[in-house]
Amino acid sequence: MPRNAATPQEYKHRLAGYTYWSRRTYSDSPRMAPVVLVGGALHRKEDWGRVEQGLLDHADVICPDLPGWGRADLLPPYLGPDIPAEALVRLLDDLRIERVNLFAGSYGSSVGYRLAQTHPERIGRMVLAGTMGGIPFASRPMMRAAVALAERGPRERFGPAAVDALMSPHPDIASKAVVRRILAMRFGAADDADLAKFIANTNRLLSRDLMDTSVPPAVPTLFTTGEHDTLTPPELCRELAFTCPESWYVELARADHLIHLERPAQLVDLMTRFFACEPLEDLAYATCVEDLRRVPAAV
Repeated sequence: MPRNAATPQEYKHRLAGYTYWSRRTYSDSPRMAPVVLVGGALHRKEDWGRVEQGLLDHADVICPDLPGWGRADLLPPYLGPDIPAEALVRLLDDLRIERVNLFAGSYGSSVGYRLAQTHPERIGRMVLAGTMGGIPFASRPMMRAAVALAERGPRERFGPAAVDALMSPHPDIASKAVVRRILAMRFGAADDADLAKFIANTNRLLSRDLMDTSVPPAVPTLFTTGEHDTLTPPELCRELAFTCPESWYVELARADHLIHLERPAQLVDLMTRFFACEPLEDLAYATCVEDLRRVPAAV
């Protein structure tokens, strides 16, 4: 049984002809602003599991299906992160929430980054995980192969190919076998609408860089990923952290790109510490913790 037994409330939203959804669960004892969770390319608002439950000890949790995600309408691949970012603003307006703390991971990180550029007043603090404005060169062949299988099949090969693209082969990853089974079930159960969104969202990342780093987001931002992340390697995430004037970088041990599944308790602890402006030193689960406000960017 979940620690918080509150029934999630579901809301329908509309923007620019797109229908999309949100799921809000109320905390029994909130001590900080609501937390919004934006996930990866095939993430659904119901998929946050232990991360959502852990955060409910501290705050209300809002899990959206923005345009291009889950139950929402498909977002054509020629559109960038502006529509999802504006959709998130409309969602907060609909729920009458002025300001939130935001977590955005993987594909969703470009939406969080864009929102922090265009509407910094709506975000208290932000955590970006497995950050990508596009798919790194080394990861492109595997992602293109997964898209081809989603488009033309054979369908039974799509799930394993997508899992291999997302997960590192490194043996020292927490709950690795369990996470592989979870992902295999998720991708194996994908219907035509899920696959259409995966194709559109991945092609969006393959076609161009979705992050305009020339406009620094004026929001305190923590960048994080797993030490074994092969999709968005730690050095690339750290490099992106330097595009924000008030940024931190934390690398999680025994994890790759899927830290929300592999190390959910540690991710919740990291988020709640950061959102509450608590110190980040001496994190037993981190291989690297840096306050980049005091570190000059490499030239």
